[in-house]
Amino acid sequence: MSQPSPHQIPVVVLAGFLGSGKTTLLNQLLHRSGGSRIGAIVNDFGAIEIDAMAVAGALGDSTVSLGNGCLCCAVDASELDVYLERLARPSAGVDVVVIEASGLAEPQELVRMVLASENPRVVYGGLVEVVDAAEFDSTRERHPEIERHLGIADLVVVNKVDRAPDGDAVLRLVRELTEGAAVVPATYGRIDPEFLFDCRPSRERIGQLSFDDLHLHGDEPGGTGPGPGDTGPDEGMHASHAHLHSAYDAVSFTSEVPLHPRRLMDFLDSRPGGLYRIKGYVDFGAHDPRNRYAVHAVGRFLRFYPEPWSSARDPHGAAGRVTQLVLIGSGIDADALLKGLQACKEDVPHADEHSMWGVLRYVQEPDVHEPGGAEPEDGAEPDPEG
Repeated sequence: MSQPSPHQIPVVVLAGFLGSGKTTLLNQLLHRSGGSRIGAIVNDFGAIEIDAMAVAGALGDSTVSLGNGCLCCAVDASELDVYLERLARPSAGVDVVVIEASGLAEPQELVRMVLASENPRVVYGGLVEVVDAAEFDSTRERHPEIERHLGIADLVVVNKVDRAPDGDAVLRLVRELTEGAAVVPATYGRIDPEFLFDCRPSRERIGQLSFDDLHLHGDEPGGTGPGPGDTGPDEGMHASHAHLHSAYDAVSFTSEVPLHPRRLMDFLDSRPGGLYRIKGYVDFGAHDPRNRYAVHAVGRFLRFYPEPWSSARDPHGAAGRVTQLVLIGSGIDADALLKGLQACKEDVPHADEHSMWGVLRYVQEPDVHEPGGAEPEDGAEPDPEG
């Protein structure tokens, strides 16, 4: 499950006001991405740790630099597609694209641009809003629009909680301002990359050194420490690496009994706050005996990808057809999620011909071998306005 689909690369929008720690977070993702290759679109190339990126071979083909101001004002969706085309071509070997917006960018415009992309090799990977816990009150005063930004975010990273007078109070307030988004605390922009995308093991990276192979040198004097906006010694890097999963919850669900499509859609429509990502495969049994459905859900965005069972490389044949899902978030109720998924089970010999319509709304390609395989409806994309 290294990608939401064998053919699509997630595009993550990284937003936040100046000084929140976006660049530091991006650098941490580069350090901890294992064997995954990250393609980056950035406004201010100089803000990235150029020396470290050069060592990792991350310059050139996997980086697009925009020095001409705010991305959402400097380019339109068609121009963004040009940059995405460069990063998403198979020869680039990119596993995920991160757009680091300038501090003045409007996140909803960037989300619209990604959703409007006509590149079939990319898919929306979520809006991550980074906030400065130590300066949150003053940021709200200077930029009251931050509340609107939090309301449309899929994941909120509350950075610099160690410097806030009352970090827990900031976390509570941010959770109140979001619309059910996952909210995670961070110091020096460190979050587990698996929160955002599926990491390959370091040994799978070909032709590029992994930052994981180099990070021990970064922990030593003269190595790569905090990035711009996060000044101070990078003490405790080894300890923090051992606890990167502290704000990350994952729930795994496996079922040999097929799931009913309507029940699963009801579950997905009512999924609780704090749940950021869902990935895996679903067996709908008699409702579509020819296909399994890959699931890619990020925040309010949902997409299904039908794949013939014959191409699933299942050594057990039909008897080995199972549903396998992983749900990722922060502060999620594992028992409640598993109970909800258990309630979706139903093995019936015959299916209602309309039962798959709810699922097919979120299938990108219209040529699904099922009744009602029509073009996806507007509901297949999240509303950037929340």
